[in-house]
Amino acid sequence: MNDWRIVEDDLTGEAIRSLIALHVAAAHANTPLQHAFALGVEALRAPGITLWSLWEGEALLGCAALKALGPGEGEVKSMRTAPDHLRRGVAARLLDHLIGVAQMRGWRRLNLETGTDSSFDAAYALYRRFGFTDCGPYADYAPSAHNRYLTRTLATDKAG
Repeated sequence: MNDWRIVEDDLTGEAIRSLIALHVAAAHANTPLQHAFALGVEALRAPGITLWSLWEGEALLGCAALKALGPGEGEVKSMRTAPDHLRRGVAARLLDHLIGVAQMRGWRRLNLETGTDSSFDAAYALYRRFGFTDCGPYADYAPSAHNRYLTRTLATDKAG
C-alpha cells in the first residue's frame, strides 16, 4: 500500500481502457440497459469529469471519477477495482481520494448511483462505511427498482 500511487488519468492507456470496458460490461450484465449508467471511455472525457487511477508499480489496481453536477455538488462515477486486486482496500483508497478532492473543490454534497442487484452489495456497504446515506434520485435520474441513490454531506475547510 505504501507504493500505491493515484494519478489523474487521461484514459489513453490500454489497462485503463480495458478496466472501463469491464466496468461498463458488468453494469450492463447486472442491470437492464435503460437503468445502467456506467460511463464508457469517451463519456468519461466530457468536461466536468475527472478520472483517477490507482497503481502499484505497473499494475492498475482500480479507478474512480468525479463528475461536477453544479454549484457545490458532484457525483462519484466509474468506481471499479481490477479483478486481480479485490479485497485489498483499493476502492476505499479511491473513495477517500474522491471525497478529499470534492472537499478541496468546495463541494458541499457528493452523490452516487449504484445498482440494486446483489452484485452491488459490496459497493453499497463501502459507501455506507464512508458516510453515504440513501436518498432519492438527483440530477437527471429517475426512480427505479434497479437503481439506488446515495448522498453524503461534505465538510469544507474555509479556513485555508
